[in-house]
Amino acid sequence: MRRLGSTRRGGRSGRLVAAGVACAAALAAVAVPAAEAGPLGYRSVHWEAKNSGTPLVRFRGLSAVDRDTAWLAGTQGTVLRTIDGGTSWRNVSPPGAGDLQFRDVEAFDARRAVVLAIGEGEDSRVYRTDDGGATWTESFRNTDPKAFYDCMAFFDHRHGLAMSDPVDGRFRLLSTWDGGRSWRVLAADGMPAALDGEAGFAASGQCLVTSGPKDVWLATGGGAHARVLHSADRGLRWTAAETPVPAGDPAKGVFALAFRDRVHGLAVGGDYRPDQPSPRAAAVTADGGRTWRPAVTPPPAYRSGAAWLPHSRGAALAVGPGGTDLTTDGGRTWRTVDTGSYDTVDCTPDLSCWASGEQGRVARLER
Repeated sequence: MRRLGSTRRGGRSGRLVAAGVACAAALAAVAVPAAEAGPLGYRSVHWEAKNSGTPLVRFRGLSAVDRDTAWLAGTQGTVLRTIDGGTSWRNVSPPGAGDLQFRDVEAFDARRAVVLAIGEGEDSRVYRTDDGGATWTESFRNTDPKAFYDCMAFFDHRHGLAMSDPVDGRFRLLSTWDGGRSWRVLAADGMPAALDGEAGFAASGQCLVTSGPKDVWLATGGGAHARVLHSADRGLRWTAAETPVPAGDPAKGVFALAFRDRVHGLAVGGDYRPDQPSPRAAAVTADGGRTWRPAVTPPPAYRSGAAWLPHSRGAALAVGPGGTDLTTDGGRTWRTVDTGSYDTVDCTPDLSCWASGEQGRVARLER
């Protein structure tokens, strides 16, 4: 992906572009209508900031396990973990990783997690821990100078994928069947040809997402059209669909996807440059990504992350450097509920949502 912030490889410099709007002094209340509150009780909630103790780190990688446990992955090779709801954070970074940029983390519980480092050639790596970060094993190091890995996603505790920007005209996929302990490159036969300039965005760890045991979606930008690719067989065969999210520039496209099941999904993105507008920055699908419709009232600016609120059929959050937006009608309309800067968001079945971003920012949604 285009290393977001950075971003794409189109100019393929790989340098991060500072994108951010000043954080709001106070967090706004997120009000969810009673009809959408459901078993959650999410009628009035707000982001409660947690002190990560790392103001120089930007956390684009986030994996929330539950209300108490969450993992962060960011710049300077930093990985943090909390097991007390964010009251305290333990630095569990892999040794010798200080020059790497971690952009994605997938955690299975408080002890097992997999992190992805992005970059040209050997800067793209995968590490796994089974003891809460006390020790790490490097399970993959990219040796192809043409590859640049952006995101990863798991179907279950064993099966997962990691995606690279196009190599020889097609997106490249890694596959694991043992929880990230080993990886192999999948054959590209079932992957549609990439558009000129097309790539992914390493913005939030959400350019590759799964739902259920076999369905996976991949978000793109930079080409003539912002597309979403879908596979129903764990990455062997893919179809591509255009979205109404603007593209045609290395800084524009779909930056994040979220699916609440294998049919209903959201796409958010826009233009990550802070001085550029981002109209039509969200789209929705009700047929598994075969077709996409623009949001009637999209977020007012670029958004890099999205997540469905737990146990809700219509409520979801979108986040970005310029704020947080809420939808209660499945992505048709959005309204801004917070102006703090966050890059990614993740929600868990026990009714918890977490967000993280620049300057060590991390927060949990509180009722």
